[in-house]
Amino acid sequence: MATPDFIVELRKQVGHTELWLPGVTAIVLKPIEADAPLWAVPEVLLVQRADDGQWTPVTGIVDPREEPHHAAVREVAEETGLTVEPTALLGVGQVGPVEYPNGDVVSYMDTAIRLEVPDPDAPGAFDVKVNDDESTRVGWYPISNMPPMQPRFRLIIADAAAQMKHPQGFRPRMGYVKRN
Repeated sequence: MATPDFIVELRKQVGHTELWLPGVTAIVLKPIEADAPLWAVPEVLLVQRADDGQWTPVTGIVDPREEPHHAAVREVAEETGLTVEPTALLGVGQVGPVEYPNGDVVSYMDTAIRLEVPDPDAPGAFDVKVNDDESTRVGWYPISNMPPMQPRFRLIIADAAAQMKHPQGFRPRMGYVKRN
């Protein structure tokens, strides 16, 4: 579902006025094999959005009374058919304002979360598909060879790889952009 029902109802009251909404960015990485060479990099799950053609990690809106990590798990399942579990908080930051083609304006308080497949050795554990109308393509990409995307997504994906490699020394990001 592209726009949650609660937002459709809210828009009937406020029109295109800017909304402040909670959002999630779900970064799913394939683990690197233990015997992989030192230069091996993880692959990241990306979707190509149907509305604007951009490549992104899975993103979405947190429903009322829903925890962000539950929203991230739900969004990954809805958009790709993949079962995942939350592993780490990567950061929190403001995104927007974003103006959509229909004139709606939204700013997000985004929570970025790294997620993993619970049983990576299970047959088909990393099989993904376009599972709804929000995406036109879904796939795994080496983080060293990703399609073009917004800088904030590249930053969060790099954070996810760093957190996966060195979890003890990782500190979640506080904000996505530097303000003057």
